[in-house]
Amino acid sequence: MSLDDITAEDARLREWLLRTVDEDGHAVIEVPGDEFGAPYAFSAGAWRRFGAPEAVVIGLPVDMARPLIDLYVRRAASGERFFPGLPYLDFFEGTPVVVERVHRDYYPEFLGSAFLLYPSGEFPALQLIVATPEGRFPWGPHAPAGFAEWQPVLTGSGLPESWRPGIDGP
Repeated sequence: MSLDDITAEDARLREWLLRTVDEDGHAVIEVPGDEFGAPYAFSAGAWRRFGAPEAVVIGLPVDMARPLIDLYVRRAASGERFFPGLPYLDFFEGTPVVVERVHRDYYPEFLGSAFLLYPSGEFPALQLIVATPEGRFPWGPHAPAGFAEWQPVLTGSGLPESWRPGIDGP
């Protein structure tokens, strides 16, 4: 993407992103669900401000997605690093959250506005994957029906790739 070729609307969005990142450390972009997919939200600016991968969350209600991303960025800004395959139990009381590296093929679809901050597309991104309250992940044999479609895993294979479920990860 070249910033010379962006629309006036994209230029306004870029200015808002830059201002928000400068003031708050990051911005959260929320995309409502529709008949084609679940709602999702992602950070823009975490990489620029703190050297932390941007984060994307799919399938959570807005009242959960934004706070999850905000907390992730605050923790990353304070120096915490997140490792794929490790369960984090302190985002939502007792509900496991794991991270996975987002495959670059998904960047345009799930992190599109971030390209206004990173025109080259050179930024890391992690998906924050939230289990059910019972601890079921989308790829698990006991996952609720449709859960894998509602919260797809954004790797090349659509499954965890940075760990082996049940062996060295959840």
